[in-house]
Amino acid sequence: MTDFVLARKSRNIASTMVHIFLNILLGVMAILTTVLSNNPAPGLVLVLISKWRIFAVRARYFMVNLQANLVDLIVGVSVVLLAYAAGPAFLPVDFLLMIFYCCWLLIIKPMSSEPATLAQSLIAVFLGMSAATLLTTNLNSIILVLIAFFIGYAVSRHVLIQSNDKNYLLSILVCGLVFAEISWLCHSWAIIYTFGASGIRIPQLAIILTIFAFVYNYARQAMVKYQDDFRFKHILGPVAFGVILVGIIVLCFSNPIFNI
Repeated sequence: MTDFVLARKSRNIASTMVHIFLNILLGVMAILTTVLSNNPAPGLVLVLISKWRIFAVRARYFMVNLQANLVDLIVGVSVVLLAYAAGPAFLPVDFLLMIFYCCWLLIIKPMSSEPATLAQSLIAVFLGMSAATLLTTNLNSIILVLIAFFIGYAVSRHVLIQSNDKNYLLSILVCGLVFAEISWLCHSWAIIYTFGASGIRIPQLAIILTIFAFVYNYARQAMVKYQDDFRFKHILGPVAFGVILVGIIVLCFSNPIFNI
């Protein structure tokens, strides 16, 4: 019996080490292949291969499985596209993306608590909208609008699917529509904050939508919690903070020198 327990523990340790190694390998190779080839296809293929479990189900469970993995897919695809947008030369941003993606796969993604779920959604908003903004600046605005709606839908569902809110579908659609509307308004004046030769480029739109996603989730939680007793004072603090912060960003950090 003792030998069986020891063998089982050894297998668990070995499988854990293999799991860690494969995730680190994916995090590094997804960025490395993208930069070396100056093509996002190899990195995207690696990300999709890592999600093989989505397809390893019966057809009737495919959509459910896909929706459950949307946030992880958004983060993986966005990391690869951000590395591609940074250019064919290795820059500090590429190493930061490698480190972050490894941390996402090993630490952030496995978490399932409510705060962790919200953090995962906010990360997906920031990275997803950053990649979308950088790669659609010269394209028709409808493309950015559709991507924004998809991201808003996916991240809102990621949070709300775990709640007891019976009207979560309406909340998801509202979030997606607001994402799309804000993206349409910002498309013609795309402000990108750059940080020297590091390769780091942060779109203003990504920051604004991340703030909105946080405030929207807080407001929704308050409305569910207080229901018939809900008053605006219950969300006044976060809403005021969000409005003030967005106002400062738009009014004070929209210098045309950043405009692409």
